[in-house]
Amino acid sequence: MRWLAILLLSAMPALAQQQATSASGGTIRVLDKITGETTDITVSRGEMKLFGRLKIVLGDCRFPTNNPNSDAYGWLEIRDSSMEQAAFSGWMIASSPALSAMEHPRYDVWLLRCNNN
Repeated sequence: MRWLAILLLSAMPALAQQQATSASGGTIRVLDKITGETTDITVSRGEMKLFGRLKIVLGDCRFPTNNPNSDAYGWLEIRDSSMEQAAFSGWMIASSPALSAMEHPRYDVWLLRCNNN
């Protein structure tokens, strides 16, 4: 177990040094768990999009500067009009949506990619 901690700590400087570029927007996929339908939503940075009871705001969408097609990550705030607190507020990673998933009884939301329009 100790070797795993050493391995992870030694990889941290390389991850921290990777340059990221902010995109002008992103694409988000929403799954309605009741109907089984998925919808892709294109949203600009700072814009709010409505989907059913959800208000989705993309605060930022970043990707590695040297590889725009790889691991995008975005800051999302998602509010449900029937809930007092935000349903989700934080970073989502496109390649690993389960790492930071929204807990909601009806909808699943995940970031697909960043877009520069």
